[in-house]
Amino acid sequence: MSSISLAPAIDAAQLVLRCTDLGASLEFLTSRLGFKVRLIMPSEAPSVAVLRAHGCTLRLETATDGAPDPAHLRLLCKPALLPAGTPAQLHGPDGLVVDLVDAHAPVAIPPGVQEFVLTRLGGPESWGVGRAGMLYRDLIPSRLNGRFVASHILLPAGGPVPDYVHYHRVRFQVIFCKAGWVRLVYEDQGEPFILNAGDCVLQPPEIRHRVLESSSGAEVVEIGCPAIHETHGDPEMALPTGACLPQRLYQAQKFVRHIAATASWGPSRLPGFEARDTGIAWATEGLGGVRVLRPAAVPAAAAPDAAVLGTSGAHGGEFLFLFVLAGRCELGSQALGQHALAAGDSCVLPAGADYRFSAAAGLELLEVSLPARLPEGPRT
Repeated sequence: MSSISLAPAIDAAQLVLRCTDLGASLEFLTSRLGFKVRLIMPSEAPSVAVLRAHGCTLRLETATDGAPDPAHLRLLCKPALLPAGTPAQLHGPDGLVVDLVDAHAPVAIPPGVQEFVLTRLGGPESWGVGRAGMLYRDLIPSRLNGRFVASHILLPAGGPVPDYVHYHRVRFQVIFCKAGWVRLVYEDQGEPFILNAGDCVLQPPEIRHRVLESSSGAEVVEIGCPAIHETHGDPEMALPTGACLPQRLYQAQKFVRHIAATASWGPSRLPGFEARDTGIAWATEGLGGVRVLRPAAVPAAAAPDAAVLGTSGAHGGEFLFLFVLAGRCELGSQALGQHALAAGDSCVLPAGADYRFSAAAGLELLEVSLPARLPEGPRT
């Protein structure tokens, strides 16, 4: 079998380099040698990057043991075209290692776990530097076994963002603007636009996009599945594309831009609360939903700081995430205990656990659920 050529099955080749400081290697290769980033992952704490220039593709991997190995080749292949019995790893002369990898493998979704996760807004030490110089705060440290990631992202300096056209290989991804504004542009979705506080977007799988600029101190909350996913650069695509195709499907999902200033509030399944639905439930065919919750108006005769109580019962889905956008609330549960939440705090509620909120006027909660809790009323 050693005489059979594998060339027809190979899509691309990557030279793998292990490094002790990924950031320093990226800076040298891009600034000094002209390489362009084509993939980086995970966004909140990069440990893998793929760069391309001069007819060469490099894959940088952080050497966690502090001892980089000799370089080896990683070949992205079409498995159906490989000769029968070809192993996943080949060994050549002088210790050369060649890994054969499926070039079009589906996104791997790890089996999730159900657990209560409470994350509080801390000081500067709780933020780490991520992609394009943005600061990240991890809202689900356990990743629920790698199934979900939620990040609170801060853009400390206003002005242009050193981003590039890229896309994510994901199952579900949403961006919610908590404070300030960011200017974004998306593939086939018209001209660049401003995402203001309270607005959000659904980023369908593999839609090309770019962050252009932001206000000083802008904050966004990003939720994605799976937790570790590939971010690919696409230097060949120029954005905007000149097209506006709101009905275009990206792997069965539509792009959504929810504008808080023009949205309406309606009934909520959480008694004592009302909801502002984003339309993401419909755009994903029920895969995931995003809503903003706030206490419903209290009677005029009630005290202005009267508490609003809501009891949800137990949810039966795979994921229910809450982020306090403004105000304060008390989260109570016989199984989970009593917890006071303030702006910037977040939690994941496990399936099967009853919970109860008490909150004064001024509370706003971001709710992300998989599957979606489809809103009442006609489809929008």
